Amino acid sequence: MKTLEDTVCTITVPTPYAVGDVHLYILKGNKTTLIDAGVRTEEAWTAFVRQLSEYGMKPEDIQQVILTHHHPDHIGLVEFLPNVNLVAAHKESLPWLTRDGSFVSTYLSFFRDFYTRNGVPEKLVGRLDHFHEKLNDFPYIEVSDTLEEGDLLPNHPEWSVIETPGHAQGHLSFFRKEDGTFIGGDHLLEHISPNPIIEPPFTASERAKPMLQYRSSLEKLKTIDIRRVLPGHGKVFHNAGEVIDKRLRQQEDRAEKVHRIVRTNSEDAFTISRVLFPNQYEKQYALTMSETMGQLDYLRKKSKVEMKVIEGREIYYVN
Repeated sequence: MKTLEDTVCTITVPTPYAVGDVHLYILKGNKTTLIDAGVRTEEAWTAFVRQLSEYGMKPEDIQQVILTHHHPDHIGLVEFLPNVNLVAAHKESLPWLTRDGSFVSTYLSFFRDFYTRNGVPEKLVGRLDHFHEKLNDFPYIEVSDTLEEGDLLPNHPEWSVIETPGHAQGHLSFFRKEDGTFIGGDHLLEHISPNPIIEPPFTASERAKPMLQYRSSLEKLKTIDIRRVLPGHGKVFHNAGEVIDKRLRQQEDRAEKVHRIVRTNSEDAFTISRVLFPNQYEKQYALTMSETMGQLDYLRKKSKVEMKVIEGREIYYVN
């Protein structure tokens, strides 16, 4: 049996984001395939080309790109690769990658309503006016193949697809059963817990509940014999079961903190986020609101809190 090192090459490129460096993986086989594509910067491209050359490869050798999810630190260099004839992703990633004419209006309409109903001040809601600037980090990508649970990676049948929504609606992970190797994108990281991010319901009638999806995706992995995790960020690790249990406990602990807040005072989600994240709630309100809403979704599922609408605002309370 070929070893991991014989068939998978790791490339690490810098990002301008707080998360730091991101890992990309080259799968060798019938086709040379890149798993994730870093961020669209000259610094990332230079690092990518240099590390490719250390493996005896060049950008022209890459024939396929497969994306774990649509976030800009995982897709940026696709358009730099001249000979790619297949790009694959989950169907839920398509709105972000292809961005049809309704993408921006759908995004803005959803979040203006979502933030307003959940108590976000207008001065923060107004930052949505700069959303077009954020899109500069997202290249347009023509996706030629979609992947879902149980599929095999094109030209790499030893790798199976596992849907792991939560951090992103279209998040995918890849598993090689013969040696227990798991390429997990941002779903399973050793050093931090990924933020389950609220997204507009581009393909549904109402928003998904990413924290509940994230927990379900973690629980699903406990049934798989994962022996080595190749993550999107941080170090390779082997104790997947321990990390999964830790992430589930951490989420439950934070949910209990939210429960105590609501038990003391009925509040909207933004007010709760100010208590949870006193130093980040304004600067990073999109992430802190996603986290807070995730805990509230979890508590509502557990019937520990309820919600009522008062003068257009969603208020959470304990009976």
